Amino acid sequence: MKKLYFLIPVILLLIGIISCNKKKFTEVVEVPLPTTEEKVLTGIPEDVKANEGSFQLEKLPYGYNALAPNISATTLEIHYSKHYLTYTNNLNKAILETPLENLTIEEVLSKLDPNDPTLRNNAGGFYNHSLYWKCMTPKGGGQPSNALAEAITRDFGSFENFTTAFKVEATKQFGSGWAWLILDKSGKLQVTSTPNQDNPLMRNAVVPGTPILALDVWEHAYYLDYQYRRKNYIDAFFNVINWKKIEENYDAVTKK
Repeated sequence: MKKLYFLIPVILLLIGIISCNKKKFTEVVEVPLPTTEEKVLTGIPEDVKANEGSFQLEKLPYGYNALAPNISATTLEIHYSKHYLTYTNNLNKAILETPLENLTIEEVLSKLDPNDPTLRNNAGGFYNHSLYWKCMTPKGGGQPSNALAEAITRDFGSFENFTTAFKVEATKQFGSGWAWLILDKSGKLQVTSTPNQDNPLMRNAVVPGTPILALDVWEHAYYLDYQYRRKNYIDAFFNVINWKKIEENYDAVTKK
């Protein structure tokens, strides 16, 4: 009988385990939803300053929330105040006390050694983003006009053909990189893409030329808003393109 007394607790424990395994338990954790009065707080672009050096941040011509819902305030703030700022500071460090220190960014890009990854990545990152910000505006989209519209029709057949070509180029760029509308040395508009922070002004460019429109297709430019759906981000970009500024870019290049 004494042996049975010792076995009873073990038997009860086993019965409890078997009983629990037959039931499905769902843990419910209540998370309070934000009230309508709560807002996502963001910083101010003007508060972001690069360290002292040859190059400073291009001023963001709109607030962080200005491009929503196409590009969220969170994405834009992180992109501008973290990624762009880092490229700028690293560029200034890389050219400090070198012959490149007093050159324009375009001159730096044309003269840098493509085998120097630090200078190549950070000079490209600074230039590419500086152009990218200006290619967008809150009331963008539509189509270009004037000389740029004529050149697009001349070189692509139609604006619709250009749109298709640009979106295909941006979508097929493998991994991180950029899509571009450039004016080549012959005066023809071309669509091209580059990996990482390379651009068509560098000596190693497969399709060299002067960029007039830039689209960042690194994941940090769209992942918070679109996850893996890069195509949706590219479509949304066309809703915010600043065609007036792109026209100015084109006119400036053709007058050189």
